[in-house]
Amino acid sequence: MIAIIDYKMGNLRSVQKGFEHAGVTDVVITGDPEVVRAADGIVLPGVGAFRDASANLKASGLWDLLLEQVAAGTPFLGICLGMQLLASVGLEEGEWEGLGIIPGTCEKLPGGVKVPHIGWNTVEYPRESRLFDGVAPGSAFYFVHSYYLRPADESCIIGRTEHGVRFAAAVQSGSAYAVQFHPEKSSDMGLKLLANFGAIVTERGSR
Repeated sequence: MIAIIDYKMGNLRSVQKGFEHAGVTDVVITGDPEVVRAADGIVLPGVGAFRDASANLKASGLWDLLLEQVAAGTPFLGICLGMQLLASVGLEEGEWEGLGIIPGTCEKLPGGVKVPHIGWNTVEYPRESRLFDGVAPGSAFYFVHSYYLRPADESCIIGRTEHGVRFAAAVQSGSAYAVQFHPEKSSDMGLKLLANFGAIVTERGSR
């Protein structure tokens, strides 16, 4: 079972429907720590402000649990704001604590380009990752964001794109994956990515 974390930051049902369309049907939306603890895979989506997301995760009792589950090797997928929260700190109208799973900062896209960045961008893959198996090189994905994750160590980057600056479109650290774009809104290649994550979860559960 894959648990989509409900921490009051939007777009949960669209992510669940994306998984269903990708053929991954054992997916629940939950804010219950015990359900999350029992899950074979965890998804942290989200739309909104870093500060509010950080506060909501802490208030829900899920903050430490997410860190424990990732440390234990439970497959994890962050989407959009869910990727940004992996940073050590978010720099959105102040400084806010992130989960620190991917050490680095969440920073605003530079001036000189339209912000928020909304639309389709092609993604290149600097290294292989199971998450992008079968995804054609140069595939485009749908982005909606004003901030991006800047890792301290770029070796975690598995996807890059550009909007005013070249930035990480996808990262991986162990069994933790994250994407800045919205796979659930990215047509066939986005659904392929969700199917790949479902397969990663199934493979780990069968060990």
